[in-house]
Amino acid sequence: MKALIVCTSVSHGNTKRVAEVIGEVLDARIVEPDQVDPAELAGYDLIGFGSGIFNMNFHPRLREFIRTLPAGPRGKAFVFCTSGFPDPPILHYRRNLADRLEQQGFEVIGGFSCRGFDTWLPLRLVGGVKKGHPNAEDLAQARAFAEALRVQLPAN
Repeated sequence: MKALIVCTSVSHGNTKRVAEVIGEVLDARIVEPDQVDPAELAGYDLIGFGSGIFNMNFHPRLREFIRTLPAGPRGKAFVFCTSGFPDPPILHYRRNLADRLEQQGFEVIGGFSCRGFDTWLPLRLVGGVKKGHPNAEDLAQARAFAEALRVQLPAN
């Protein structure tokens, strides 16, 4: 199996740490959206898309990268994110991105999220929320998620 992770992690490295754990299990290359040619995606069996949550959505660079992909049949994908707060009941971050990926032709086979240290402007005044996250338990859950993905796909 050949895997790639397209990840935007800009504030505290929360999402990058999760991507690294998932990437280790999947033996995946980890890139920023501007580091990969969209045509290159066809060469992968599984592609992960992840970022921290910014203003109640995935990072704009990741969303723009996905939006500009030409539609057509694609392979399998998964989504992941970190956030200072859980998904609000009416906004399902991972589901919204998964829906967009499916519109672009991907088959989304899973999603993962965990809490991450967040110092978005008003939270900075009180020192942020979820300090110390993702922690060892969060990263163990990310590893278990990746292992479950790996068994769903044929080995090369």
